[in-house]
Amino acid sequence: MLRRVLLWAGIVLVVGFLAIQLVPYGRDHTNPAVVSEPAWDSPATRAYAVTACFDCHSNETAWPWYTNIAPMSWLVQHDVEEGRQAANFSEWGRGGEADDAAETVADNQMPPFVYVILHPDANLSDADKQAFIAGLTATFGGEGGGGEAGD
Repeated sequence: MLRRVLLWAGIVLVVGFLAIQLVPYGRDHTNPAVVSEPAWDSPATRAYAVTACFDCHSNETAWPWYTNIAPMSWLVQHDVEEGRQAANFSEWGRGGEADDAAETVADNQMPPFVYVILHPDANLSDADKQAFIAGLTATFGGEGGGGEAGD
């Protein structure tokens, strides 16, 4: 009896997994054109941002293989949409803000833990993190200051 229940539960899970693959959300992996970027204080700050931020906060998102498989595709698509809305380094000046970026990185809110698990290179060393925070502060200003670069 237990074996039969487990077999049917397994069949339902497999069929359910296959069925959710038909949902189209999360598979639009086109990246809009890069319009403009902030005036980075240095190439190093931009390089740190590319490593730790650009997948969600730019139009230069890398779409790994797992972004084609639901439900992971849904989660990644949602994170990219939210990230681009909050701050998009490829459409600088069109909305979103980054003047609290240094504080967000310093408080370990960004990059998110789940992102770092899947992208170990985004786990900056303490020295790199401090250099990145200093670069973000120089580029965008600190909490409540700065605004958009180039102002």
